[in-house]
Amino acid sequence: MIREVKAEVKKNDQMSSSTLEDETPMPPLNRSVYKKLPVWDFEDVYTQDAPPKHMTCARSLRNNKDDWFKEAFLPNIRLFMHKDNINMSEWNRLSHFTSPFGFMGLQYNDVMEAVKLIPIPKEPLIVPKPGSDGCVSCAVVGLGGILNGSKMGKEIDAHDYVFRMNGALIKGHEEDVGTRTSVYVHTAHSITSSRGSLKKYGYTSIPDDKGIKHVMFAEGIRDYQWMTGLLKKERVAAGQYRNSRPWTYYNDHFDERRFYVLHPDFLRYIRNRFLRSQHLNGRFWAIVRPTNGAFTIFTALHVCDIVSAYGFMTEDYRNYNNYYYDTDKTHVIFFINHDYNLERDTWKKLHNTKVMKLYQKTGTGEQKKP
Repeated sequence: MIREVKAEVKKNDQMSSSTLEDETPMPPLNRSVYKKLPVWDFEDVYTQDAPPKHMTCARSLRNNKDDWFKEAFLPNIRLFMHKDNINMSEWNRLSHFTSPFGFMGLQYNDVMEAVKLIPIPKEPLIVPKPGSDGCVSCAVVGLGGILNGSKMGKEIDAHDYVFRMNGALIKGHEEDVGTRTSVYVHTAHSITSSRGSLKKYGYTSIPDDKGIKHVMFAEGIRDYQWMTGLLKKERVAAGQYRNSRPWTYYNDHFDERRFYVLHPDFLRYIRNRFLRSQHLNGRFWAIVRPTNGAFTIFTALHVCDIVSAYGFMTEDYRNYNNYYYDTDKTHVIFFINHDYNLERDTWKKLHNTKVMKLYQKTGTGEQKKP
């Protein structure tokens, strides 16, 4: 059970130079010392930004009246980490949490080399379309086999913004999954592994729409090493991706003005308030985290007014292949680091409370009405 602590708004990100000189990085905590997730007094305290501007969309999910959602949802939670909002005090606080929720066990210099390169976002991740009523609609497209034969492509493309993650294979599946991508969410592993694992399905690269925005989060040190190479336009100097050229994975569309890195506080908030798995009480606690798709859904829920999710786990997931691009009969694979049952139940809960719309089918293939 999370110890309830009132979330605080940090008014000043910058510390005085004299204070910075006095502080030093705390010694890295060894996560192997803990037999289950350690819970600190400040576990449920998150950095928040200034209150959002007045919303003009009456249909916005922010106006949802469900008690559970209103209690958990923080509309002004800090979404992105960049070079000006991680100082020594923040480093020491976040060093109590394992990746991707903090910096536990990581070396200050290794991580901060990358963090100090992350650009300050020049604009919000999404903005209302000209001539709209102020409401921003977003589709989040997962990889679930439920989309095979769904013919949801046109509906997906009709949204103002389309979020995708991981392999995001589109070619040959446009009728079911759409053609557009506005925001692509990834880790170093997901963007690199897709080239090999999906090659047999015709995959060649991530979506390359003009003006696409790239959102990354760090699972561990390899992601910070990747970011260092990416933002310096140099080969990765060390680690798993040593000698890789990260910018080549972005189809010449990489632009640091459209590159965002999810803040560890935002990721921990999602885990703690919406997807807190019982697996965190076991010996594998340190690798348990929400899926990339889950982080993408919640990113959309915090920047969009109206969200529809497609290709995510539903109650009848056993009726479908693991992925929509599978050509042979497959089954959903449950990996130990994700709690798929919890995510399935959470998507249904968000759907039933009208926070978002979840694409579902009945046993006969008919779409359920929201």
